[in-house]
Amino acid sequence: MKIILFGAPGAGKGTQAELICQRLAIPSVSTGNIIREAIRGGTELGKLAKNFTDNGKLVPDEVVIGMIKERLAEDDCKGGFILDGFPRTVPQAEALDAMGVEIDVVLSIEVNDDDIERRMSGRRSCPTCGATFHLQNNPPKQEGLCDKCGAGLVQRADDAAETVRARLAVYHEQTEPVKDYYKSKGKLREIDGTKSIEKTTEFAFAALGI
Repeated sequence: MKIILFGAPGAGKGTQAELICQRLAIPSVSTGNIIREAIRGGTELGKLAKNFTDNGKLVPDEVVIGMIKERLAEDDCKGGFILDGFPRTVPQAEALDAMGVEIDVVLSIEVNDDDIERRMSGRRSCPTCGATFHLQNNPPKQEGLCDKCGAGLVQRADDAAETVRARLAVYHEQTEPVKDYYKSKGKLREIDGTKSIEKTTEFAFAALGI
């Protein structure tokens, strides 16, 4: 299956993408991860992207589209994939169509803004291996340290409260219209993302028919 996973920042897309990938044995293509790797690597693209992400803004379409096109051309995507974080604008959705990519299902995880802000303020990530944790929902075994590699955990700049609010404003203005784009094509399926991770997964699997 070729799936697009939608939801506001902090709605739980990454967690659900991982579980769906395990069930279907397909890769998750996360623009967030691709961009963060470029930032950690200090590439020219990474430096450019950092200026936008630190201020809660979207990386320009032409940069993201090029990265996605290269990723979807790799062998592991030939049997299907999940797009997490792309497309975020209607022009990106149109660019995906122009690439000849036929999407089967667009799954939107619905969570209100207040819940999003509470969730994201508790997120911590590992700057070394990229693992993510949550102080309440998924705490590390040892406070402040990554379970996987032992490095000190940090709060990403884009998880700070003011930045979260800015990111939500961008999401509502620029990304929510993409839902209507796919709704008009009969491909949009919305699920409740306010319950437990397990319940949200149950809803997601049912919506995907898997």
